Amino acid sequence: MKKKYLSLTLALVIALAMALTGCGNSSSSKSSDSGKTLVFGRGADTTSLDPAVVTDGESFRVTQNIYDTLVAYDYKNQSTDVKPSLAKSWKISSDGKTYTFTLNKGIKFSDGTAFNADAVVYNFDRWMNGKASGKFAYFPSMFGGYKGDAGLVIKSVTAPDENTVVFTLKRSSAPFLKNLAMSPFAIASPAAIKKYGSKFGTSAAVGTGPFLFKNWKKNNTITLVKNKHYWKKGLPKLDSIVFKVIPDNSARLNALKNGEIDLMDGLNPSDIDGLKGNKDLHVSYRPPMNVAYLGFNVTMKPFDNKKVRQALNMAVDKEALNKAFYNGQAQTATNPMPPVLLGFDKSIKDYPFDLKAAKKLLAEAGYPHGFTTTLYTMSNPRDYMPQPAKTAEAIQATFGKIGVKVKIENVEWSSYIEKLQKGGAPMYLMGWIGDNGDPDNFLYTLLDKDSAGSNNLSFYKSEPLHKVLIAAQTETNDAKRVALYEKAQKIIHEDAPWVPLEYAKAALVGKSTISGYLPSPTGSEPLEGVTIK
Repeated sequence: MKKKYLSLTLALVIALAMALTGCGNSSSSKSSDSGKTLVFGRGADTTSLDPAVVTDGESFRVTQNIYDTLVAYDYKNQSTDVKPSLAKSWKISSDGKTYTFTLNKGIKFSDGTAFNADAVVYNFDRWMNGKASGKFAYFPSMFGGYKGDAGLVIKSVTAPDENTVVFTLKRSSAPFLKNLAMSPFAIASPAAIKKYGSKFGTSAAVGTGPFLFKNWKKNNTITLVKNKHYWKKGLPKLDSIVFKVIPDNSARLNALKNGEIDLMDGLNPSDIDGLKGNKDLHVSYRPPMNVAYLGFNVTMKPFDNKKVRQALNMAVDKEALNKAFYNGQAQTATNPMPPVLLGFDKSIKDYPFDLKAAKKLLAEAGYPHGFTTTLYTMSNPRDYMPQPAKTAEAIQATFGKIGVKVKIENVEWSSYIEKLQKGGAPMYLMGWIGDNGDPDNFLYTLLDKDSAGSNNLSFYKSEPLHKVLIAAQTETNDAKRVALYEKAQKIIHEDAPWVPLEYAKAALVGKSTISGYLPSPTGSEPLEGVTIK
């Protein structure tokens, strides 16, 4: 979700996506007097409808349409420029430490209670005081910790009156405004949180957004219906949305062709050519802000040894993975952030695919005959990894050539996230779709010590890296931030907590009867302006 860094790609994507305005009939789209139903096919289920407790895109895809944030991204232009939302305006102090937001008046949560400054303060207090439960994992990975932690950048959140919220920071924070627009920091009804307690997010989800939660059939469908009292006039245009789980990419595409669904992600790259010339379907691409990676839990042997991690970096054939599982359309990754972001270090040369050198380095690390380990992977496709099981098998094969015997464990998505966050996987396949278009959202969120156990699934903790990343957060001059992020990438490359695999070109396909849909760079799917002809 950057702005200027995506301009060329965005122009192409917008041109492609605007072709979603053709005519035709959709057998899965149900007509009603007030609108239509859009059925969105996806590979895995949501883990919770409380956006503050999740870290996965499958959850945010749904919650994006139930809740609003204080500020929002400019999704109409597929960028992460920040625009007003629940807050109609804001002022930032000259020292960058005070943000004063003026809220829109007259907005209500879908339970009828008033949205106001106290509701904003309540939500932030809830997240900041989450250290004991640890369930608000995204909060510390974006704001530096919970209340009482030295790294927490927020000093206080106050409500001088019902329409004003003031954030006071301990230090300036370049990505702060963009962070507030992220899906996990959407504002929920305090009354509903108190009423439903632990059931909030499963049997209830109450925000100010364009759609209302109706029902959830686990591992099958989540149904949302139109919020007739939505505060943005003329929206939403759809009568309802059904998010339908179909784990297999090919089966999902067949469901689209058969009229069972209207729109899907997770299109196999190898299937794209076969859709050319199909007037009933249209392929569009998500702006490229992702990375797929092989991660190591650096607290577990032998991955606590840097030479082992470097050796395994040399035992992954990224070009072969690209050809086999991305139809050659991905870009092999060198760094843990994509090239479209500010500060990407082009000077870093990737570890070569060299099994002989890898074996030699393993011997230097004390493993001349290799070792045995387990590679965990998700059972469902992701935008950044269309075929995780086959990717795991390919890595297993090349690792076997240097004496590293790998057992593969495929785990269902929600259980998989929990397994990784608890540090239960010595080696794992994962990826990331950026949340806000800032390099901080990759490097700090995924690899800083503050994020260990939340989004830092490798539990990698480097004090030199931490100092650089905090300096980059505090710095507001782009040129100086670039230098800091280049330094950070060099540290990460040397320590090798990951094997960055691919920057994927993620494709989605929908019926030509859909209009108003543009794939978001964040992976969250704002559908308030979508309709079906």
